[in-house]
Amino acid sequence: MEKSVFEKEWEIYFTQCYSNGRIRFSDLSNILQLTAGEHANAVGFGFKEMAKHNQTWVLSRIRIEIARLPKWMDIVKVKTWIQELEGARSTRNFEITVNGQIYVTATSYWAVINTVKRSSETLAISTENFTTYPDRPATQRPFSKLDISQTVKNLDEYCVNLSDLDIVNHANNVKYLDWCMDRLPIELVLTNQIKSLEMNYLRELRYNDTVEINGDATDQGYFMTVTKQQRIHFALAIETK
Repeated sequence: MEKSVFEKEWEIYFTQCYSNGRIRFSDLSNILQLTAGEHANAVGFGFKEMAKHNQTWVLSRIRIEIARLPKWMDIVKVKTWIQELEGARSTRNFEITVNGQIYVTATSYWAVINTVKRSSETLAISTENFTTYPDRPATQRPFSKLDISQTVKNLDEYCVNLSDLDIVNHANNVKYLDWCMDRLPIELVLTNQIKSLEMNYLRELRYNDTVEINGDATDQGYFMTVTKQQRIHFALAIETK
């Protein structure tokens, strides 16, 4: 295997941006994941290869630290590398630059699941020749297990639509972020006040599931959850400047 550190350039289109011309947080997360997917394909453990073993990667946790959001027409360079890769889990890091300036960094935790059994299992593909970078973090703080016992208020209900689903036939993880962002004060989202996002994906959601979207202000910013029948499926901690 080769290309243990992978780079990809993306142009930011107006369809990916908020009304202020800056990229949506969900599209930012999507670009990171698309780059991760291309890297995995390039080194032999991408979607198609894993599908032969009824396996796929599932994002479990991600922390995104934002110095500045890319804007419409920017050409962003996304660099990604794997910090740890063992058994059924992987830690993958990211760095987004525009004209050599660091705009965004991220660190993420991925799990291998069996798509038939819907349970975690060891990666079936050998990675013995793949280089990891255990001493190369990207963010100031690592991802964490969020405290989901925090008090929140019910903000809205939502029914999972067809357009929310992806090729694995569950709600795509970037959709959870959109659902939450759409229920925050608009001035918070559009005035570059968000310093970091930390997300925990706990359970799947499927077509026609009805969920509650909850949230409340905290000392650091906001804390939000997506719940179904009082069980938390997604948690989001937002740190503001």
